[in-house]
Amino acid sequence: MSALEIAAAVRSGERAAVDVLDEHLARIGAGEDEIHAFNLVTADEARAQAEAVDAAVAAGDDPGPLAGVPLALKDNMCTRGIPTTCSSKILDGWHPPYDATVVTRLWEAGAVMVGKTNLDEFAMGSSTENSAFGPTRNPLDLSRVPGGSSGGSAASVAAGFASVAIGSDTGGSIRQPAAFCGVVGMKPTYGAVSRYGLIAFASSLDQIGPFAADVADAAAMFDVIAGHDPLDSTSIAEYRPAATASLGRGVSGLRVGVVRELCGGAGSMPGLSADVVARTDEAVDVLRGAGAIIEEVSVPSCTLGLSAYYLVAPAEASSNLARYDGVRYGLRVDAPTTGEMNTASRTAGFGPEVKRRIMLGTYALSAGYYDAFYGKALKVRTMMMREFAAAYDEVDVLITPTAPTTAFPLGERTADPMAMYVNDVCTIPSNLIGQPAISVPFGVGDDGLPVGVQVMAPALGDALTFQVGAVLEAAGGAR
Repeated sequence: MSALEIAAAVRSGERAAVDVLDEHLARIGAGEDEIHAFNLVTADEARAQAEAVDAAVAAGDDPGPLAGVPLALKDNMCTRGIPTTCSSKILDGWHPPYDATVVTRLWEAGAVMVGKTNLDEFAMGSSTENSAFGPTRNPLDLSRVPGGSSGGSAASVAAGFASVAIGSDTGGSIRQPAAFCGVVGMKPTYGAVSRYGLIAFASSLDQIGPFAADVADAAAMFDVIAGHDPLDSTSIAEYRPAATASLGRGVSGLRVGVVRELCGGAGSMPGLSADVVARTDEAVDVLRGAGAIIEEVSVPSCTLGLSAYYLVAPAEASSNLARYDGVRYGLRVDAPTTGEMNTASRTAGFGPEVKRRIMLGTYALSAGYYDAFYGKALKVRTMMMREFAAAYDEVDVLITPTAPTTAFPLGERTADPMAMYVNDVCTIPSNLIGQPAISVPFGVGDDGLPVGVQVMAPALGDALTFQVGAVLEAAGGAR
């Protein structure tokens, strides 16, 4: 059953939320040892939530639009009294004293959290191999990665452990794992979903978004978590998107731009697999057949996005992660002086990828190099904003592959950070310019693994991404 079907059955009293939960916990018990989607399975808390939902139904109250829907939550969002680790040893054992706003809204909608999902440490990675607690495996092929950094969330939906999941997306960390695992993943407009309670990686890039098995479930999740939050100063005021209402509108007359640089055209980024480009071309044909007007557009700065991202994101990370000093949070390694204690705690608590990005970001921000590196990256970001704005003067949405390839084997790229970073080349632009994008599964590659197609839209065009995604799904994109 889809999440919406589960919610309808629970709200009507046809099914008990506790029974739905038991089915999903049984699947977790059968498959979690192989997949490792979770850092923590919250069976006791989930049962209490499911019982509360059933009690509300019995009392004649409406428990909410996600009543009894099993939910997996990325382990970088605060949950009061429940461990939140970011898959890092430096936060091991920390229990937040409050809930993230997204978490509060999901509880109020009746969702039931079955666990906190694995991720690349502090959301830094593209394969969920950088977790301090071990990698997650792709449920569709256990020898492959699920993508990252929200690989645990994507895997939990693909494996049937949860009906829906929540992830965070700093450079593609929802959309790329969604593509690798054959599910739907969406990054909202920056500020559309509150980041209060999300443990920061790169504050100007991070966004929270939904995973689901189909577009309708993802849209329902988005409608629950989106909207203004006074606790987040970057939250957009009075924004009330209606993603669910946009489904079924079709794409007749819609102008769809094919981004030349990310779709195998002239001047295209290297590394795009032919089978992935072929599925994207087929998706374009589907939209054309549904009445969309297709145009090729050029956004030349896309080719610079990867370099700009890997200066902006580490620079912000080096600042955000300075708070983990052995004094206020989690791990402390005792030493004779405060400075030595700070160094020993951070050395023991952070993994190699986090250390690499902190050093890169600190260097980019250092005196004498700021203008040469960080300053130039910001200029590229501004140039991308202008070029995308020009593109959206010509078209309503843009289409690209979500990732250059299908899911790659575990361990294949762990020794080559640059090869790993290239996985995000198609998704990074949306983060740098703060605009929404969705990944919808569309066919399979030569290896039989799913291919994701990305639909991008201008800021506040969140509902439009679901509208186009629904057309692609109806044409065969759904699992």
